[in-house]
Amino acid sequence: MVEVKGEAARDDNSHFGRPAVISAFAGHRITYLLAGAMTAMVYYALLGLGLLALEDRVPYLFLAVAGHLMTVVIVYPWYRLVVFRDSGHSWPVGYLRFYAVGLSFLAASVIGVPLLVEHTGISIMVAQGVVIVMSPPLSYAINRAWVFRDRGKV
Repeated sequence: MVEVKGEAARDDNSHFGRPAVISAFAGHRITYLLAGAMTAMVYYALLGLGLLALEDRVPYLFLAVAGHLMTVVIVYPWYRLVVFRDSGHSWPVGYLRFYAVGLSFLAASVIGVPLLVEHTGISIMVAQGVVIVMSPPLSYAINRAWVFRDRGKV
């Protein structure tokens, strides 16, 4: 088998690399959006099932924390293998960093959901949905820059 490695000659006026960069970045955003949608669905399903199964026997904030922990365990492999394609860290270190970022969003839920539920009277699931919608842009920036950064480029 023969390996071929080629590089195109570029001059300062060439736009050869631009479409490839834009395409790769757009693809990365798409996988991130899919991962975010998957994460929201998993968390929402776990929270909803917990609320249905345990009704008023367990505080909803406890269910939010438990659902968050389970969601992070479930979705971390997808983020590591598909979205950010490895980070140069071991799986446990990467997971701990990923969870540390997730804790800030858990804090947003623990603070934001009760405020929305108590002060606006909306349901727990709607309040959680509002918090979820506000989280992805910040989450992407933190995960890209810290959790899954390419250590070879630092």
